[in-house]
Amino acid sequence: MPELPEVETIVRGLRGVLPGHTIASVRFGKTDFIEDPAALAELLPGRRIESVERYGKFICLRLASSEAAKLPERQVNLVVHLGMTGWLGVRRPDDPIAPHTHAFFELEDGRELRYTDIRRFGQMLVVGGDQLDAFANRLGNEPLEISGAEFNKRLAGRRARIKALLLDQSVFRGIGNIYADESLWQARIHPARLAARLNAAELGRLRKAIRRVLLHAIEDRGSSISNFVDAEGQPGEYQQRHRAYGREGKACFRCGTKIRRAVVAGRSSYFCPRCQRAPHRARAVRKAPAVRD
Repeated sequence: MPELPEVETIVRGLRGVLPGHTIASVRFGKTDFIEDPAALAELLPGRRIESVERYGKFICLRLASSEAAKLPERQVNLVVHLGMTGWLGVRRPDDPIAPHTHAFFELEDGRELRYTDIRRFGQMLVVGGDQLDAFANRLGNEPLEISGAEFNKRLAGRRARIKALLLDQSVFRGIGNIYADESLWQARIHPARLAARLNAAELGRLRKAIRRVLLHAIEDRGSSISNFVDAEGQPGEYQQRHRAYGREGKACFRCGTKIRRAVVAGRSSYFCPRCQRAPHRARAVRKAPAVRD
């Protein structure tokens, strides 16, 4: 599933080609992932793309109205979640259409912003201009911007496993399974530890590890585990830096102990049993089945 670094990579690619262009028309293939297809087809044509922004794992196209738009007095924005297999990018009209391309936003210069999603677990919706802040506020803190004090406040005293909290989008927006495992390995914290039992030094290490991991992943244009590619169709490279995720049975880069995989909070979690000491009561952590994610 595209996480913060993959979504940021796509946003940066779109940010270089979309602002200033106007949506001329909209057409769809399958629409079961779209909240209101009729609203998108009706309200988006004639609106200029002002900016491309990221809210956690969501991509937001801020749109400016014009007299050519339907209901020009109504301010709207296009918000997209890539789900597990979504991709958003700009193509020329004569470029081959990839399988599972379900949305086409034609621009005034003839190019098309296309949305492709094999499994259709993504989401696409219109958010009113006066509702965008409320939409963003439902998400947790941006992990690249959160202060140490706010980070500690979010986690201190929480009787939940740290892995579960890192994946909770109402706590921190954008972190998923890959970067939670990588950050916990960097911070030497077992994924089954209770947040309430992490001391100030451990919380400080974790915040710095999350920031370091995410920034390095953005520099490498994300992790291409299966089918992720950026807005230009190029794969990411951060998977070559993974130290925990997907490395079950391989030697830990720090101590040489074999990386293990267990289910924590319902998700496969990769960790070093020596560098990341398990809590005394880890009955909730069970050995994962042999099949990989």
